[in-house]
Amino acid sequence: MMLHHPLSPAPIPSMRSRTAGAPRLLSINSYHYPRGGSDQVYFQHAALMSEQGWDSAFFSMHHPRNLTSEWSDYFVDELEFGHDYSAWKKLQMAGKVVYSFEARRKLRALLDVYRPDVAHVHCLYHHLSPAVLPVLRERGIPVVLTAHDLKIACPAYKMLNETGVCERCRDGSVLNVIRFRCVRESLAASTVVAAESGLHALLGTYRRQVNRIVAPSHFFLEKFVQWGWPREQFRYIPNCVDAQRFVPRFEPGDYFLYFGRLAPEKGVGTLLRAAAQAGVPLRIAGSGPHEARLREIDAELGQHARFMGFQSGDALHALIRGARAVVLPSEWYENAPMSVLESFALGKPVIGADIGGIPELIEADHNGWVFPSGDADALAAVLTRVRALPDAGLADMGRAARAHVVQHFHRAGYLHAMLDLYTELGVSL
Repeated sequence: MMLHHPLSPAPIPSMRSRTAGAPRLLSINSYHYPRGGSDQVYFQHAALMSEQGWDSAFFSMHHPRNLTSEWSDYFVDELEFGHDYSAWKKLQMAGKVVYSFEARRKLRALLDVYRPDVAHVHCLYHHLSPAVLPVLRERGIPVVLTAHDLKIACPAYKMLNETGVCERCRDGSVLNVIRFRCVRESLAASTVVAAESGLHALLGTYRRQVNRIVAPSHFFLEKFVQWGWPREQFRYIPNCVDAQRFVPRFEPGDYFLYFGRLAPEKGVGTLLRAAAQAGVPLRIAGSGPHEARLREIDAELGQHARFMGFQSGDALHALIRGARAVVLPSEWYENAPMSVLESFALGKPVIGADIGGIPELIEADHNGWVFPSGDADALAAVLTRVRALPDAGLADMGRAARAHVVQHFHRAGYLHAMLDLYTELGVSL
């Protein structure tokens, strides 16, 4: 059964209700519900194009939490790492990760009834597999990929494993993924992903089948170039926020807030230690595989944090508005976190780690602060400083944060850049 998610974006009109002759967009993503930031962009992008008169169709994976879609008959069967499948089912799914004939077949069926002018791909591994990309090109459909993560360079997509930030595959073999068990710390999962990446690197799937790649951060664009990708294949187009949908509160509260996934790379353990050292109130909103360990760390530190569980919609916005500042303590190469932009839109300054694309968004002592990633002592010093700042000064920083989003990350700029890119590929209204 498909559910309507409470945070779903504005509904996208059915293609049958649209004006004949309108340009057509096919949006491709592993999940058809707002699971994370990249999924939100997938929906927001399609909705924005629909507002401009475009038809929209979707290709994705079945999932119990999916939003309703008239295109769901063409979605592929659910595939999730970590589920308790039989040995035979796991073997079948491993084959799909490497090269999904099911996804190719179902995409061809969709294209038989809907001929898009452009296909915009968001995340498609490991659920749809890169095998769908040649299907689009063989039909003469221009392909744009938004690089929400580092998958086209790093087989495990994070450039992170138990040893920390890792770029061994840049000048070495994808077998490093197996050696360091980079996927879920699992030998089996890492072997499957290494096979998938090795095959598609050999076939040149991403390099040959994708016309343009959108990088939402300068950091990601430069990182891909460092890994040997041609600069001319990329366009820098930052994510956008519809500031009108966010009601700000500039007056600071008394607690610091982290919201997001509770996973090791998010650095929440470092934040817990820093908050305990600084003696500041901390709230954690989110869920994830690291939650139990984080609760243990907090208990060892004397229980300084309040774990709020998964929050969304108005409840999450209320938590953000009530904070003194939002903290993003990441310890991996973040791209262009929507959490920063949304916090700014709600009038809150952000304390961010100096890693990945985070520093591009934060102007130190203007709309936030930056600290060395993974350094609990440095973060504690920033927390202590921010706690001591006058409320009026923090409110001014919140206003500056909101103004930064309104001026530099607005929908009109995103739309203009995307339409220019599509026009470059021969697609226009």
